[in-house]
Amino acid sequence: MDKSVRIIATAPHGCADLLAEELCRMGISATRQRWGGAEFEGPLEQAYAACLWSRLANRILLPLAEFDAPTPEALYAGAREIDWSAHMDTESTLAVDCLALRSPITHSHYAALKVKDAVVDQFRSRENKRPSVDVQRPDLRINVRLSGDRATVSLDLSGESLHRRGYRRDGHEAPLKENLAAALLLRAGWLEVAASGGALLDPMCGSGTLVIEAALMAGDCAPGLTRAHFGFLEWKQHQPAIWDALLSAARQRRRAGLQTLPEIAGSDSDERAVQRAQTNAVRAQIDGHVRFQQCDLQYARAMGGHAGLLVTNPPYGERLGEERALRALYAGLGEVMRTRFAGWKAAVFTGRPELGRYLGLRAVLTNKFNNGPIECRLLRFELEERYFAAPPPEQSERRSEEHTCELQSPDHLVCRLL
Repeated sequence: MDKSVRIIATAPHGCADLLAEELCRMGISATRQRWGGAEFEGPLEQAYAACLWSRLANRILLPLAEFDAPTPEALYAGAREIDWSAHMDTESTLAVDCLALRSPITHSHYAALKVKDAVVDQFRSRENKRPSVDVQRPDLRINVRLSGDRATVSLDLSGESLHRRGYRRDGHEAPLKENLAAALLLRAGWLEVAASGGALLDPMCGSGTLVIEAALMAGDCAPGLTRAHFGFLEWKQHQPAIWDALLSAARQRRRAGLQTLPEIAGSDSDERAVQRAQTNAVRAQIDGHVRFQQCDLQYARAMGGHAGLLVTNPPYGERLGEERALRALYAGLGEVMRTRFAGWKAAVFTGRPELGRYLGLRAVLTNKFNNGPIECRLLRFELEERYFAAPPPEQSERRSEEHTCELQSPDHLVCRLL
């Protein structure tokens, strides 16, 4: 392999510019933003570093070939031209992922099967043996992108999406992916707040993803250190010495960085959510550096000696009958932010941006993101009196009805009328 390789890094929707900036901060200077992510050229070490250090990327891809593929037969022929023996052998396992965008080949699963057939047929014709398929943990994961009549076939060096850091394992956890949480923190200005010694609080923390990502970021902890697997580890051209050196340097940086963390905390009214958050912090190897406690939203207080960041992801209230409870929740959150966090910054990530008016605050900036299929907004605030807004009429209705709302977790809102 040449000393310089071309690498494509994919990112969640709305994060391409953040990813390009992140790669530049890593010292990867030849970075170009592209639709869906960024790309760069450099030594293989930079691809490994992106796998280890990127907080935003979904996948790190090494393109092997690009060719015209207007038909499944053309896709098969182009994939079979690649010398797969340079990357794997008959004892290896493989899996193929495919994304089709405006392609004449409309069935992505069928396209993936054609590429798989091309690989195994090449080995069978040469050695009369073929590699096996393992869709869960293959030795080599192949990525196919169909765009119009063109196909790009790449090795997936990440193996599985990099948002899977390894510290969240509970299937009941809220669906805020780790790399999306990191993107929200970057948009909210957490790096600047942390650099000035400011604290961070998530008063509706759920399983703790925002808090843990904030600690990893401020503590200079590589997010890939807690992953058990990367897609390049069984690749025939893997260079273990380079990877081991990167791991060693990252561990040293983590030890030093965790000693300088500002105060970072999360709270939730649901005891089970707090327990999950604490367990996740242990898996993320930052227990003892963040604090979680069971606490109702109304008791949230500012902490630390400097102005900090309040960031949270309230429930979206997708079930019928929750609208009034959600309005009360947002009104209560806004009251807490206005009265107890003066001088702080705040960021509220919501799939119901129309509820933002119940906060009684004017957002200084708004950013669009997608949380899975849900179009969301990150509402950013400066908690200063000049940004306070008059509450809507519904807020006074909430007071007259005298009820309290308890947040059980970011996914479950229960309203108890008195």
